[in-house]
Amino acid sequence: MRLFRRGENHDIRISKCERALSGRQLRGNWLLVGDHEPPLGSHLVTPRRGYLHHGIYVGARKVVHYAGFANGLRRGPVEEVPVAHFAGGEHVWVRSDASSNFDVREIICRARSRVGEDRYRLLTNNCEHFCEWCLCGTARSFQVEAWLARPRLTLLATLRLIIRMPTLSLLR
Repeated sequence: MRLFRRGENHDIRISKCERALSGRQLRGNWLLVGDHEPPLGSHLVTPRRGYLHHGIYVGARKVVHYAGFANGLRRGPVEEVPVAHFAGGEHVWVRSDASSNFDVREIICRARSRVGEDRYRLLTNNCEHFCEWCLCGTARSFQVEAWLARPRLTLLATLRLIIRMPTLSLLR
């Protein structure tokens, strides 16, 4: 398995906004390249417009993640999907700085135990809360904490998400 550190692959582009919104720099995390598999129980991250999406690698090229608003305005449940679906056409990083209070089997069991849960809440129960709970036992989102600490960035990220969403017909 060959993974690269950020900076070794010069075609990687992560905006300053996405770095700031993550609450942590992506530097030090490993870029998943080609068909290589990350270690079991890894915390995976992939950029979206204005935010970072998180999931737990459970093996066999599958990721458990909170779908949230990944498919538009309709929120989605915790689901197990192929890595390519999780990536959504973007690069995927393995968070090397993600500490854990559990062994790999327990992380995977914790992730799969919530498949089907449909209680997504952007500020209190999102994909990063889910991953932190799987890894550490405490639901936490560094990304939300960073957003709330920087109201201007939060507003810009929200506007980008709204602009990205398909036009809704409210008069139906």
